[in-house]
Amino acid sequence: MVQYRAVFGPVAVIALFLIGMRWSPFEPHPPPADPSGSPTGVISWNDHDWDVFSSVIAGAAEGGLDALPMGELMAVIGQSFVGTAYLPGTLEADGPERLVINFRAFDCMTFVETVHALSVVLKNGAADRLDDRASVETEYEQVVQALRYRNGFLNGYESRLHYFSEWIYDNDRRRLITDISRDLGGVLDREVIDFMSTHPDAYGQLSNPRVLEDIESIERRLSQRGRYFIPQDRIAAVTDRIQNGDIIAATSTIDGLDVAHTGLAVWIDDELHLLYAPLDGESVEISERSLAARIQSIDSQDGIIVARPHEPGAATLTDNETEDR
Repeated sequence: MVQYRAVFGPVAVIALFLIGMRWSPFEPHPPPADPSGSPTGVISWNDHDWDVFSSVIAGAAEGGLDALPMGELMAVIGQSFVGTAYLPGTLEADGPERLVINFRAFDCMTFVETVHALSVVLKNGAADRLDDRASVETEYEQVVQALRYRNGFLNGYESRLHYFSEWIYDNDRRRLITDISRDLGGVLDREVIDFMSTHPDAYGQLSNPRVLEDIESIERRLSQRGRYFIPQDRIAAVTDRIQNGDIIAATSTIDGLDVAHTGLAVWIDDELHLLYAPLDGESVEISERSLAARIQSIDSQDGIIVARPHEPGAATLTDNETEDR
């Protein structure tokens, strides 16, 4: 970890320069379009989405960044999106659930998913296939779907991993990431998760009684399972064991809600910070305060869950091993 932290600064500068030559989040761009995609449910990328995607992939490949460990790569790619617009409810589109692809604006969850998926397809050689746009788009969509939906299957609104603690659990179970919270001295939290079902007016799809019933069933399962988290007063003590690109979930003090916010760990001048799409800001940014100080300063957050991304190609569960499908 120390050797990579030492070179991370110049690597990031090179990466951001290469990526910025093609596309920069700081330059004027068209306003974010409706991310809901085709009304028929067919996935569609507009040209601007493709331009961002291909620029990031080509620039990172030219810089040799695909050779970095997965977490280091995620930290660099994530920083290339600093300044990109924040858009709440990015995935909450009308109509049947469909895979939303949007590089023009993020909420905190889609920021993490996008950076993770970009890193996977880069390591899988997407830069060599950019002349075959349709194929590369499909490849990226498959990676995003695997992260975003329970067992990687898109089967309606309730199949999406709405609660981030379940996002971590499901992707850990399929060996795409590893939840290291318990290893970092985390404690078990069994507080009830029911925010969605107790606030159905905030989610248009929950007007359907069947969908609401399915969400309630999912919430009961999550509540029974519990999750490990590192309380805020212990974060500073484990900071040196958190790496660039680790996925950070800030746990919530709000009744019924497991996670209040998400982002990526980044080391800046030997201090650990959070790279994230902020709820109270306008664009992706790096926290001014250290991660530990930031969590302690926010009343609605009381700790963190930490997950480490795997290198692509790690085994996933077979159909016979899946659960909660």
